[in-house]
Amino acid sequence: MIRDEKIEIAVDRRRIAGILVGPATVVPGMLFVHGWAGNQEQEVARAREIAALGCGCLTFDLHGHAESEAYRGPLTREDDLQDVVAAYDRLACQDGVDQTAIGVVGSSYGGYLAAILTSLRPVRWLGLRAPALYKDEDWAVPKQQIDSRALAVYRRGPVGAGENRALTACARYEGDVLIVESEHDGFVPHPAIMNYRDAFDAARSVTYRMIEEADHTLSELSWQEAYTSILVNWATEVVVGARESGAAATVHTHLRPSPARGRPRPA
Repeated sequence: MIRDEKIEIAVDRRRIAGILVGPATVVPGMLFVHGWAGNQEQEVARAREIAALGCGCLTFDLHGHAESEAYRGPLTREDDLQDVVAAYDRLACQDGVDQTAIGVVGSSYGGYLAAILTSLRPVRWLGLRAPALYKDEDWAVPKQQIDSRALAVYRRGPVGAGENRALTACARYEGDVLIVESEHDGFVPHPAIMNYRDAFDAARSVTYRMIEEADHTLSELSWQEAYTSILVNWATEVVVGARESGAAATVHTHLRPSPARGRPRPA
């Protein structure tokens, strides 16, 4: 039986909203981190799909999003990282969640934060959809004040694992990784995705997928469905199935979604 439970997560003196999704037995955990200007509602449906595999899942709203959108202006990456750490800790201490078997799935900005989280908390599985990349020197600058043109140039160039906090965390990560790219992503271009993929030297496995024709936000329903299918299949393989141990292996697959088009909704 799958249950949804609305919760509040304490972060210093503030609270952020979350939804726990999962069965009532001891299970692996999976944390979902949405992107900038997104919200947890975009992840709940996928959390339910993963919960059906026998996982306890947690989605949440980063501060400055959803009901607290008015407070977004001054927020820095440090503020958002604190939210992610607090959400992870809440999931880890939840009754029935195996603290040694927790994964994180992050989209865009959430993927960037998820990568850094692996250096602060034990993460067994890491799913990254269109993970964004940011300069370390802008860490304390409110995110809305970062120079977008300079950032776009940065994302199109080579960045080594030792030159970026998120990529450094990726280089030290030893679990299973999923990287999903959108073919026509105007915000996180192919070179940025390759910087992430190339950083995972120590990972147990690295699975790479591209959703052909898709944009950054997965604005077509078929692209959203393609991503959900990729995520569920990967989770089934690494969380449910017995995975062969050994050196990391990279899998390359281009997925072309079905031609059916649905009404766009945020990714």
